[in-house]
Amino acid sequence: MHTEDTNALIEQRKAKLAALRARGIDPFANKFAPNIGCGEARARFQDGSLAEGAPVAVAGRIVAHRDMGKSQFLDIKDYTGRVQVYAQKNALGDSQFDVLKHIDLGDFIGAKGTMFRTRAGEPSVRVESFVVLSKALRPPPGQWYGLAEPETRYRQRYLDLMVNDDVAHVFRQRSRIISAIRSFLESRGFIEVETPVMQAIAGGAAAKPFVTHHNALGCDFYLRISLELYLKRLLVGGFDRVFEIGRNFRNEGISRKHNPEFTMLEAYQAYGDYETMMELVESMVCHVAREVVGSLLIKHTDKEGRVVRQIDLTPPWRRVKYKELVRQRAGSDWFEIAPEQRRQRAIELGADIEQCTEDYEITQAVFEKLIEPTLIDPTFVTHAPKELIPLAKLSPDDPTTVEVFECCINGQEIAPAYTEQNDPIAQRERLELQAGQERQKIDEDFLVALEHGMPPAGGMGMGIDRLCMMLLGQESIRDVILFPQLRPK
Repeated sequence: MHTEDTNALIEQRKAKLAALRARGIDPFANKFAPNIGCGEARARFQDGSLAEGAPVAVAGRIVAHRDMGKSQFLDIKDYTGRVQVYAQKNALGDSQFDVLKHIDLGDFIGAKGTMFRTRAGEPSVRVESFVVLSKALRPPPGQWYGLAEPETRYRQRYLDLMVNDDVAHVFRQRSRIISAIRSFLESRGFIEVETPVMQAIAGGAAAKPFVTHHNALGCDFYLRISLELYLKRLLVGGFDRVFEIGRNFRNEGISRKHNPEFTMLEAYQAYGDYETMMELVESMVCHVAREVVGSLLIKHTDKEGRVVRQIDLTPPWRRVKYKELVRQRAGSDWFEIAPEQRRQRAIELGADIEQCTEDYEITQAVFEKLIEPTLIDPTFVTHAPKELIPLAKLSPDDPTTVEVFECCINGQEIAPAYTEQNDPIAQRERLELQAGQERQKIDEDFLVALEHGMPPAGGMGMGIDRLCMMLLGQESIRDVILFPQLRPK
């Protein structure tokens, strides 16, 4: 809609607001207490648990309005759904019925009345009284131009939720997913904790952090890139099973799979290892799928409702070593040829390789570009190169790898996990090797904690946003984050 048209509609709505106030009605000062949800009232009337003539008080946004002269039909909607309300002039009286002339789509009202069924068979509320609760000064998008443009949907998510029921359903399901994760972990004796978001040293992962400055302390802090190092401090302190669901921040690129601010679950279990974490992840994801989706067969559909992908979560999940997958895709001699040959072959295979890319990073580039996207059904990719994960224990049978897995589903990593390194001397060596000349990036307080003794443990992280993408059939991370990061207008 053109700006001048929008402005004209806003002025019309402001005039209606003024008319209401002239009658002594201030919508924004009114109060109303509904005793049942709109969709709930409709559903209960249909199933017979709410009888004909039952009194109800419902409230919601007006999403449809049909003026029949001496009677009017309005659809009002809340978080439970919508219900039709039926207003008659002879029941309300001239004064209150005339108020309906000053309402618009998008306004909120509260209505008291009784349940009945219209001649068309529609469950409805016969209005005995109503009150205007909010005046929308802008028209809802669906009335004029819809809301299909992705950037508008993300920038003004409230409009997206208002007019797109499928979108609202996704975010309700996301809430249920997180709730199911919490209940599952608590049932296994894990306790939920909170650790600092602002940290003096950004540790626990290799990523570029966001920097902020604390004026009172006169020093810089970093928004955390991982939850790991503080949760391990709690293992040292005697909390044997801990988890946290919280935001991480990485000052890196934005893509279909990446948002600078994202939600992670991390869980740590004393006396466990990477295989303990395999069972935990498999059991937890299956529990969540059953609870929220109602099936272990996850179907992704296109806009026409046609199934484009199926993901079978039925246990047991496939387990395969990292090196085996690389050899299958890049050549059985991949780990025997010279580094320069690996570089050249990776380029020929189409991997993204730069001049400064380390040898182990070349192998990882092949994995990320050519192997990971093909792993649709759940796959535990185990025993990755030790350089990738300095916080994990070395594999006893192959010291070039660590006891780790990446759980890949739907062509992307959902959850990495490993046997945690609890030897403070070995841990210091690995972190110093990773830091190189930038020794100031080593979290000395974490190493001091390890020196006080940490029990053997397994730990895992799970990207909540990617899990939601997989379970709810969404192709972009922006479609499971309420307010994704966008370039400022």
